[in-house]
Amino acid sequence: MANRTGNLAEPTDRRRCTAHKKGTDGGKGDRCRAWALKGQTVCRSHGGKAPQNLKAGQRRIAEERAMGLMETYGRKIETTASEALLDEVKWTAGHVAWLRDRVREIEDRAHEQEQEQARERTEDDDRWGRGSRRGEENPLVWGITRYKSGGDDHGTTEEAAPNIWLRLYQSERTHLVKVCAAAISAGIEERKVRMAEQHGALVAQVIRAILADLQLTTEQQARVPDVVPRHLRALAS
Repeated sequence: MANRTGNLAEPTDRRRCTAHKKGTDGGKGDRCRAWALKGQTVCRSHGGKAPQNLKAGQRRIAEERAMGLMETYGRKIETTASEALLDEVKWTAGHVAWLRDRVREIEDRAHEQEQEQARERTEDDDRWGRGSRRGEENPLVWGITRYKSGGDDHGTTEEAAPNIWLRLYQSERTHLVKVCAAAISAGIEERKVRMAEQHGALVAQVIRAILADLQLTTEQQARVPDVVPRHLRALAS
């Protein structure tokens, strides 16, 4: 069955419409063999052209593109549950920081546009003696959600809706809280402290053994409390 581009190839199972045709007895028939519209699970004949489904499909496409920019998938690596959880905390924190920058960029551009529009309005008001008008809506919570070039309902639709970057930022922040809570619940931080303490005790034992074998003079032994900690602090930093 042809898709909307005229391709006669059969759709893959992932891109195939999930709706079912009506059976001869009025019940559920075979699954539709048409291509699902982009960003949707159904074809145009099974509700894909409905305004709300078109809008949802556009949102899914935008989210997939944004996620593609945000995430890079690598090969499988050997790890432990604790290491994987800590890595997830670090990666998610990085995602949050990156998305925060994208949101700030939108806010900065909006602020610059508002200032420019305010200057233009002031010039117009001074020229024509009019009062000031309300500025443009913030692009983080207002924007174009539909554009149609033909038909009786052609035109551009703008409405209140969270920007895709803002939605991803909020979602990633929620995920960061969850993985941090999971790390705390798993006692990872406590185990890291215990490991650090054990490592410190081992280092101290090795240093004592080295100093004993060196058979230091009384003067050299007196300098140990100053020299050894100084070099250990330098190593830690």
